[in-house]
Amino acid sequence: MRILYLDLDTLRPDHLGCYGYHRNTSPNIDRIAAEGVKFTNYYCSDAPCLPSRAALMTGRFGIHSGVVGHGGTAADLRLEGAPRGFMDLAGKQNLPAFLSQAGLHTVSISPFAERHSAWWFYAGFREMYNTGRKGNESAHHVTPIALDWIERHAAEDNWFLHINYWDPHTPYRAPADFGNPFADDPLPEWLTPEVLAEHQKQVGPHKAWEISMYDNKTNPRYPRHPGELPDMKALKQLIDGYDCGIRYMDDHIGKLLQAFADKGVLDDLVIIISADHGENQGELGIYAEHATADYATARIPMIIRLPGMMSGHEDHCLHYNLDLAPTLAELLNRPAAPSWDGRSYAAALRDGTDCGRDYLVLSQCAHVCQRSVRFGDWLYMRTYHDGYHLFPQEMLFNVKEDPHEQRNLAEERRDICQQAVYYLTEWHDAMMAGMEHEDPLRTVLREGGPHHARGRLAAYCEYLEQTGRGWAIEELRRRHPGEFRSS
Repeated sequence: MRILYLDLDTLRPDHLGCYGYHRNTSPNIDRIAAEGVKFTNYYCSDAPCLPSRAALMTGRFGIHSGVVGHGGTAADLRLEGAPRGFMDLAGKQNLPAFLSQAGLHTVSISPFAERHSAWWFYAGFREMYNTGRKGNESAHHVTPIALDWIERHAAEDNWFLHINYWDPHTPYRAPADFGNPFADDPLPEWLTPEVLAEHQKQVGPHKAWEISMYDNKTNPRYPRHPGELPDMKALKQLIDGYDCGIRYMDDHIGKLLQAFADKGVLDDLVIIISADHGENQGELGIYAEHATADYATARIPMIIRLPGMMSGHEDHCLHYNLDLAPTLAELLNRPAAPSWDGRSYAAALRDGTDCGRDYLVLSQCAHVCQRSVRFGDWLYMRTYHDGYHLFPQEMLFNVKEDPHEQRNLAEERRDICQQAVYYLTEWHDAMMAGMEHEDPLRTVLREGGPHHARGRLAAYCEYLEQTGRGWAIEELRRRHPGEFRSS
């Protein structure tokens, strides 16, 4: 078996043609989707980058692996301690380690381990190619390495090739000479002047007046990426920049597919296309970031083309990214690793059987501390640290009717909130059963809050004054008194 895994950073599914986008961002990805199974309710269990890939590779929720954030104790895999054997769990049960033991030659082309000092990410890979720019790669840095490997090894049998592209990640970086194929295309219909005007009133990192997180600074190297959104022209520049990154990456994916075709292996190649997380582009008033446990950040594409199995099929059931490991195990006729939290959906690939979960719990502890419950048409969000966004403790959205999360229904639908809290409690009790460690979300709070919101508030309040939003400072002081040094 030959498996190609395209790990496309920061890719939200609804900006792909195969998921209904009105712009032609992804013709090559769309072609693979038409030949395989497209999952429409697929989510990273833990967002964003580091927690998501930890869940994917370890097959465990962040509450079990310990990785839920981007800094502090909760950015490292939890030590196993006395039960550790000659090899640790990562060396035996990480997804690539498992595939290696199943007889596949495992290869990664990615800078991810260096970007986050997540050296466990390499566990199980037999070949590793660090593209060397710590996540600031463009596709033209990645593709030559991938094409060289394909030229040398594609015709061999039994391999797993992981290729990591970064072009949709901030800052939006498609080369200037790529132009703008979307110059004449309208924005998504929901992004109106009225919506932008409402977002301009809000406070918090990556809002309309602070796209670069806590201010409006820009980098001349990235002209597609504005620092603020004063008007619809700037908003179009931002969305076009994101979409150009997707299209530029998709063009390079086309080069890979052609190389496999030239080697005569494309037709029987298993192709998996997914992402670590999505990207808010106005949802919750946040732009160009993946900072919450919401629908826009946690929902990711998943496309699997598996020759001889379902083709042109859509699966609408609820799945986690950590469900991939047991799915591949079943397809390889091997038992799942005992440490995995995932559940196989191989039946969905074989014959379209519905095999999803009743609900999902989604976590974010890098920019905010939140846990959310996705079930039915609903997304319930509970905030433990607001990351300076002034979020209410509870938010509830009907993502079928309001996928861009513009109307919080928590006060109107207390019955749905209560159901969600029951699910959240049930999940948390199951996760903590028999676990000797503290919930890592609590660890993040105890250590001073999420990494991207530590020690920034005093300076940010000065910027709020400069931009006419000083009204928010009193409430920010009340919520985060420890962030202000006494004079």
